[in-house]
Amino acid sequence: MSTALDLDPVREAALIAAQNDAFRRSILGTTPVADAPQGQFVMTRGVAALGIDAQLELSRRVAVFDTFNADSDPHGWHEMGVIEFEDTTVWFKLDLYDVDYQYGSPDPSDPEQTRRVLTLLLPSEY
Repeated sequence: MSTALDLDPVREAALIAAQNDAFRRSILGTTPVADAPQGQFVMTRGVAALGIDAQLELSRRVAVFDTFNADSDPHGWHEMGVIEFEDTTVWFKLDLYDVDYQYGSPDPSDPEQTRRVLTLLLPSEY
């Protein structure tokens, strides 16, 4: 497998975006878990307080989200999105960690060295 050192920035961004997309789709089972990068899906207290129906709908919207733009996705990694839900703005943010979830990934394009944490949060909680 190529490492970040072998890839130009455009190819690296496309690879990371594809992995992030697969991870997001896997939270609802629309991508087989075996095909998705490893990671965790969490939500903040503010999102949890919206109730279970809102949590399920927001999770669905995160999984199918595809309206990335230069403002929310300047690196092209598909790592952040904004969702409007019943007069509430909700963000999702994907962070890329090492396999122990201690530090940033040494090679974000390598799923063997990277663990994802997708956080669903309210802007006031950022």
